[in-house]
Formats: sequence, structure tokens, C-alpha cells
Amino acid sequence: MRLEHVRPFVLAALAAASLVACNKDKPAAPAAPASQAAAPASQAAAPADSTKALYNPALATEQAPANFTIKLETTKGDVLIDVTRAWSPNGADRIFNLVKAGYYDDIAFFRVVSGFMAQVGINGNPAANTAWRAATIQDDPVTQSNKRGYVTFAKTGMPNSRSTQIFINFVDNDRLDGMGFAPFGVVKDMTNVDKLNGEYGEGAPMGRGPNQARVQGEGNAYLRAEFPNLDYIKKATIQ
Repeated sequence: MRLEHVRPFVLAALAAASLVACNKDKPAAPAAPASQAAAPASQAAAPADSTKALYNPALATEQAPANFTIKLETTKGDVLIDVTRAWSPNGADRIFNLVKAGYYDDIAFFRVVSGFMAQVGINGNPAANTAWRAATIQDDPVTQSNKRGYVTFAKTGMPNSRSTQIFINFVDNDRLDGMGFAPFGVVKDMTNVDKLNGEYGEGAPMGRGPNQARVQGEGNAYLRAEFPNLDYIKKATIQ
């Protein structure tokens, strides 16, 4: 999923803003989950090993089973996600292949917004980010609502822009349904998700949290130096 804010993610943020513009007495909703635009070329490292799916999306095209479970071993404990391919076939195939490639191992929940969602999906190695940045998938129809516990790919405001970033809804965010965010799975038990550290909140430039462009270009070295209390997925596996 690609999730962020105004300026780097103008289209996605404007779409979110339009949902509240009709009633100025209501507080503005958080910006929709949007993925970052490409980092400057000077920050982008060349892919490391093109024989591995982690650095070569062309090798990660297996069709997912009809139903499967993803186990996220996080710094707050295990999180199990039940995936139903029929809900979002392209999304399910992509998450299945990313997990098998090891893409979600040792990556941070870089945007955790209380009362909204927790976002993850930028690799700690800039070379992997370079390899996957343009590897987008086709949109799926939205067949499930973004209810609490449902897991969805982030995207920009452009069609067919989902890539690697996903988010877990803390609350019912049905406003996202009409914006094309198609859930592919649901967390079995939200206990450990609710424990994720949200002290940094929204990302830069709108908030004080991590800047997606810098995460893309500098990886975990940037996050661990400047945001030491972030929670991480230590390892992700297909069960």
C-alpha cells in the first residue's frame, strides 16, 4: 500500500480531504494510506541480486491459494492475518509472493496513527525498495469494507498503483472503500496490533514521523537512528 500525505501524495490526500469538505464543523479525517513517490535517483541503490525474488519482482508471480494465513512475528508479539484470495485476487497474490520473498522481514511500522491505522511495507534495504518501486499491480474491486482488523494495500491516487505497502485498520474506516482500497485479509486477534507504538504518528512533512522518501532511500539505518522506538515485523511467513 502507498500511504502518506499532501504534497508527496497530493492526489490521495486531496481525495481524503474532499470527504470532509462538505462539513467544516467536523474534524478533518487522516490522510488516506498512500505510498511514497520514488526517492531521488541519488538515494536509490541498485538491486543487489537479480536471481532472488526480493530484488527481482519478475520472479514473484505465483498465484496464491484460495485461503492462507500470514504470521507476522512483531516486536509486540505474533499477528496472524487470514487472507481470502477472492476478496482481492491481485492483492492476495502480491502479499503471498512478497512474504515468500522475505520482503517483510525486519521492516518497521513507520506510520502508526491512533484511531486510524498502522502502515508497514518499506523494506529496510534500499536495494529492495529500488527493485519493487515500479512493480505495481492492477486494482481489484472493493468487495470488503475497511473495518477494524482488515488489512489492505496502500496506494497513490493513481489507478493500479499498489506495490508493497499495507495497512491494518484500527477502527472502521469505511470512508476508504469508495477510494478504491480493497482489503485482502483480516487479523485474527488485534491484541498485539493495538500495542504498536504510535508515538511518532503521521509521517513528515505533515507530522513528525518518518519521511517515506528517506525510508525508501536510506532504509532501516535512517529509522533506527532517528526513530528508535518504532515497532517492527521481525519475520513474516506463510502458515
